[in-house]
Amino acid sequence: MKFHFGFWLMAACAASPASAESFRDFPDLPSLQMVTKAMAANPSVLAAQSGVKVGEANQEVLRAGSYEYNVRLGTQQRTVRMDPTGKFNEWNVSVERPFRLPNKASLDRELGSQGVSQAKLAYGDAMHESGRTLLRMWFNWVNTSQQAQQWESQVSILKEQSSIVNKRVKAGDAPKLEAMLADSALAQAESSLLQAKLRVRVVLTDLTQRFPGIVPPSQPVLMEPEPVTQDITYWREQILEHNHELGLARAESKHWQLMASRASADRMPDPTVGLHLASERGGEDRIAGLSVSIALPGGARSANANMMQAQNGVALQKEAAVLARLNAEVNNQFATAQASYESWKSIQSAAAGIQRNAELMARAYSLGEAGLTDVLTARKQSVEAKLDAMMAQTNAAESRYRLMLDAHQLWPLDTDEDEEDAAHAHY
Repeated sequence: MKFHFGFWLMAACAASPASAESFRDFPDLPSLQMVTKAMAANPSVLAAQSGVKVGEANQEVLRAGSYEYNVRLGTQQRTVRMDPTGKFNEWNVSVERPFRLPNKASLDRELGSQGVSQAKLAYGDAMHESGRTLLRMWFNWVNTSQQAQQWESQVSILKEQSSIVNKRVKAGDAPKLEAMLADSALAQAESSLLQAKLRVRVVLTDLTQRFPGIVPPSQPVLMEPEPVTQDITYWREQILEHNHELGLARAESKHWQLMASRASADRMPDPTVGLHLASERGGEDRIAGLSVSIALPGGARSANANMMQAQNGVALQKEAAVLARLNAEVNNQFATAQASYESWKSIQSAAAGIQRNAELMARAYSLGEAGLTDVLTARKQSVEAKLDAMMAQTNAAESRYRLMLDAHQLWPLDTDEDEEDAAHAHY
């Protein structure tokens, strides 16, 4: 992680032909360049990026080990009663250092590499969650903006309706009560429009504050939703293959397996090797020696090894739980995407019929063949149907995009290196 994130991410996309083909701009979504910059500036992603640096630093710590040289200096004065000289100045110096056994050093290096892999997976998971949040907030803005547009259209229609009613009242063709009803319906629509505009401002502020790089257009673009063509098996394989949460769970299991092996290796204490020099009897005697000391293992080492084995068992069960939950989520997401598309087609067809009925009722009223109450009721049903159809349309689009996002087919969420780490996190 020595390059700037934005450069790293774009370089990864450019380097891989598959990436260039997989990621493209969609008319009803923010541009790929905008999304990339916005997610790069997300605090959770930046924190995870820093976490990779922490993992790399810890890797160096484990490679170096915690054992250090220990220097001991000593001086003394020897008094010999039977010796005429009487007193002798003496000194000694020693250098000691514990040494890791080869299998422990190997396990520490593997633990360091595993820690970096976990940090990269956590970075990818932060990118994924950032993408999910952005997608959800984007469609929240689309929905509220479309609602405001629908109410603007309804206000315009009711203004025209009110004008027709007032003309008929002035001409004596309609009672004043109808003018009051038309004005009341217009006032209610204007109130709904004001509330819809307020919701748009709130949602837009939330979106742009969370993702400052996202600049929505003046009006959202609505595309006709596309059906999900591949079957559930395809989506399950794609999503689970690229799922960072599952990768993290598997990496956690691998971590505790290594920790258990390391604790088991620690049952055998590391030796401490020392070299010492001494001068005795005022320099008449010179001593050089080598020492080896080994601690006698106690019950704590065995207990620690047992604890790590138990932690490994916990991690394995958590991994199984994550896999089971993700399988259920994939099934639900796939079913939701399919149902949302079919629901949109049905609601869209019904809304078109209700709108035609409202237009016919308005024409009939202008010809004096229908009452105003019937017209206003038809108008109300029409705007409700349009809102339902718009909501169904955005839900269908969002559900499909969410499926693509989780399968890493919508936006670039990590590098090929991270994906390789995720693929090999299991053992």
